[in-house]
Amino acid sequence: MASLHADRRGSLAARRAGDRGGDSGTIPWALRGPDMTEVVDGKEVPFLPGPSDQGVGERSREGEYGSTVRPSRIGFFTEIYRPVVNGVVESVDALAAGLGERGHEVYCFAPHMPGGAASAERVVRLPSIPLPTTPYRLILPLVTRRNVRTVIRRLSLVHVHSLFVTGWTGLRYARRYGMPIVYTYHTQLEAYAHYVPFDSNATRFAAGRLTRTFANLVDAVVVPTPAVARHLRELGVVRRIDVVPSGIDIARFGAGERDAAVRRRLGARGERDRLLFFASRLAREKNADLLLRALALANDPSLLLAIAGDGPARADLEELARELGVDERVRFLGAIPRAELPAMYASADAFVFPSTTETQGLVVAEALAAGSFVIAADAEANRDVLGPAGRIVPPDPRAFAAALLDVPAFPSEGVARASRAAAARFSIGAQAERMEELYQSLLDVPNVCSI
Repeated sequence: MASLHADRRGSLAARRAGDRGGDSGTIPWALRGPDMTEVVDGKEVPFLPGPSDQGVGERSREGEYGSTVRPSRIGFFTEIYRPVVNGVVESVDALAAGLGERGHEVYCFAPHMPGGAASAERVVRLPSIPLPTTPYRLILPLVTRRNVRTVIRRLSLVHVHSLFVTGWTGLRYARRYGMPIVYTYHTQLEAYAHYVPFDSNATRFAAGRLTRTFANLVDAVVVPTPAVARHLRELGVVRRIDVVPSGIDIARFGAGERDAAVRRRLGARGERDRLLFFASRLAREKNADLLLRALALANDPSLLLAIAGDGPARADLEELARELGVDERVRFLGAIPRAELPAMYASADAFVFPSTTETQGLVVAEALAAGSFVIAADAEANRDVLGPAGRIVPPDPRAFAAALLDVPAFPSEGVARASRAAAARFSIGAQAERMEELYQSLLDVPNVCSI
C-alpha cells in the first residue's frame, strides 16, 4: 500500500488507551448477540446476522477467506448516499461490497432522504436537513442512546467519507470509544466554491482550511490518486496518507459490447459517424461546456456527442449547444440506469472527459474497463487514472477540437486491450484488500493498558 507518512502508532495507542480506560471498546465476535438493532427509516430493527455472528468468534479468516485478518465491524459515515447517485456513493457501495466479500461487516450512517427508496440492511438513517441549491442533505448529529450502545460501541473502526457534520459525528464517536478513524478524501471542496453565496476566494480558503483541520485529526487519510495526496500535503495535511483507488466492477463494465442499436440510441446514424460519449452529473465544475465548444470548432458533421446525466447545468448546456449551432449533433440523454452504461461505453468511438476537478473520476476507469478510447482534460488526477492509455489534452476548446478530429471511426482492438489493462488496477477486490491492510495496521496498535 502506498503510504506518504509514517504510521503514528505510539500516539494512537496512547489515545486509544486513554479513551477506553483499559477496555478494548469492542465486544468479542463470539459474544455479540442477535439483539443488536439498527435504524431503518426511523424504526429500530434487528441486525441481520453476518459471518461473525455465526460462530466465527475471534478466529482469523485464514483458510476460509484466504487471509489471516480477523473480521471487523466497520462504520461508514457519509453525507451522501442513496437515492443520490454519484461517484462518492458508487465508491462507498463498492468498498462495502468488497469488504463484505472478505468477511467484514459494514454499517453505513447516512442522511434520511424524504421520499427515498427503502434503506438496505445495515444502513442507519440519521435526521437531515436540505442543503440549498444541491441534491444533498446535512445530517443532524442525533443518534439514539440505544443505537450508540448497540451499534456504534460495537464497531471496530470508523471510516468517514465526508468532513461535514457526518464526518465530525464519526470522529466524535471514534475518539469517545477509542476506535481508529480513517477519512477518505473524495472531493476537492475548493472546486465547489461557486455553490456558496460568498466571495469565491474566501470560500476556497475556508474549504482548504477545513480539509486540513479535519484530516489532521484522523489516524489515516485515504486518497484515490497520488495527485490528490500531493494536493493534501500542499494544504498542510501531515497525517498518514494512503493511496487506495476507488474500485469498480471490472467484469461488469468489461462485458459491454459495441451494439448498433445502442449507437442509434446515442445519436449515431451509421457506422461512419464518430460517436463521442460523456457521462457525468451536469454541473459547472464538470466543465461540459468545453466539449460543446470543441465540437463547434471541429466543425465536422461526422462527429456526434451523447451526454448521459442530469444536473443544474443541463438547461444552460442545451442553450449553449443551440447558440453554437451543434444542437443537432448533441444528444442529452438525461439520467441513465447504471446497468446500461457498459454497452454505451463500448458502443462509442471515444469517451471524452473535460473535468479537471476530480479526485479520481470513476467514469474514466469504467470507460477504460469497457475498452473505450479515452480523451481526458490535462489534470494530474486524470493522468494518474489513465496511465499509458488514452490521450491527455489541454483543457482548451481548440486542443480538444483537434483531438476529436483524430478519433477513428473504428477503434482498434489494440486500443481496447490497452484500456482494459489500464483499468485492471481499479478492481473492487484490489480496493478492499488494500483498505483491509490499512484498517489492520491501525487495529494492530496494542492497547498500552494491556501491556
